[in-house]
Amino acid sequence: MRIPRSAIALFCTALQICFGTVYAWSFFQTILVRQIGWTHTETAWAFSIAIFTLGVSAAWAGNMLPKMGPRKLALIGSFLFASGYLVSGLALEMNSIPLFYLGYGVIGGAGIGLGYVTPVATVAKWFPDRKGLATGIVVMGFGVGAFLLSKGLAPFLIVRTAGALPEVFFWLGIIFALILIPCSLALTDPPPDPTGPSTTATDPDEADEPKYARVYMGTTQFVFMWIVFFFNIAAGISVVSFQSEILQEIWGLADDSIEPTMLAEYGATLIAVSSICNGLGRLFWGLLSDRFGRVTIFRVLLGSQMVVFGILMTETNPWVFSALVCYVLLCFGGGFATMPSFVLDVFGTKKMSTIYGAVLTAWAAAGIFGPLYVGYLKDVYPDRAVMYCFLIGILMLGAGYLFSYLLNDGRIRLGRPTLMTTLQRYGIPVAGRS
Repeated sequence: MRIPRSAIALFCTALQICFGTVYAWSFFQTILVRQIGWTHTETAWAFSIAIFTLGVSAAWAGNMLPKMGPRKLALIGSFLFASGYLVSGLALEMNSIPLFYLGYGVIGGAGIGLGYVTPVATVAKWFPDRKGLATGIVVMGFGVGAFLLSKGLAPFLIVRTAGALPEVFFWLGIIFALILIPCSLALTDPPPDPTGPSTTATDPDEADEPKYARVYMGTTQFVFMWIVFFFNIAAGISVVSFQSEILQEIWGLADDSIEPTMLAEYGATLIAVSSICNGLGRLFWGLLSDRFGRVTIFRVLLGSQMVVFGILMTETNPWVFSALVCYVLLCFGGGFATMPSFVLDVFGTKKMSTIYGAVLTAWAAAGIFGPLYVGYLKDVYPDRAVMYCFLIGILMLGAGYLFSYLLNDGRIRLGRPTLMTTLQRYGIPVAGRS
């Protein structure tokens, strides 16, 4: 039976919503620090390891997707993601932070990485005529996943379990497995027949095949795309990792009569609203990038955030702070919406999954750097941490903005002699050569 491509888009979005719950980390960050007694840096490591493992495994998944197919990779990713929560629950029961790193960080992060690339690359094949819109909708699901967890599943489970965190993580693992595995089973590549959605536009440069994609990873265009992507993610993810706690501190300073439980509710609300902005940004900026170009959109994202981070350095009004954080998350999601289409434009459809997976290693690097420098500053300079965090963010965004002027939207077509020479250097057989 032939699956409608609208159904494929729906299943891909459902997968991304579940995997995107990782961005609700700051909901658990505060609870772990207050209830279990781990430091900010110790808890930040769990999130950093998850994002690092995510990026590395996404690079591997992008390379393996043409060989294994979307269904198998999505199933493996779903199983690992759900298992990561189960192992994390066991770690909390044993009060073992190394085991928590293994469960939430390594196993869960690997599951997200395998699962993240698959829906994005698959929906791009099904919608070659509307790739910006299609990938924007799917990655929007990843952005709104934090809303599902912070305002829905997590509070509900905390109430039902009377605040028992191990049980909360156990139930999250079970629930995600029940959603992810059926959706993964439905994934497939589009049919090759002429009546199906076309995935092989006439393009002589596509003859290179995915196995030659690593040749293109040595180009300056790929390197600059990676750098710009890294700085946009690093600045945004530093806010993602501690947005709830920072807002609670600002509300506490504005009104010291507010109870801690109410402050936690305010923090969860910010996570939920900013996650919606994260998701909407993936759709909004994805559409704009189709109209105005990928490079132009990245410059707008980076430049406007520099202004916002400058205001956030000294902002003490919790409402204004929240609105600005939501804009940062809007731009954070915009980077993830624009990059898949950028890779498609520059490198082509057949090389998309491999090269996009490699670009996502920038996510891995940013996942380590962003949360950890914030955690370190909060432990060492608690009174000035917020100002320092946003100052470093301005510097990162400024560097990304400068590198964006080394990018262009043009398609890379390596000349035949250059390509042949490079392939021989990598030991890849070339027709007509011994």
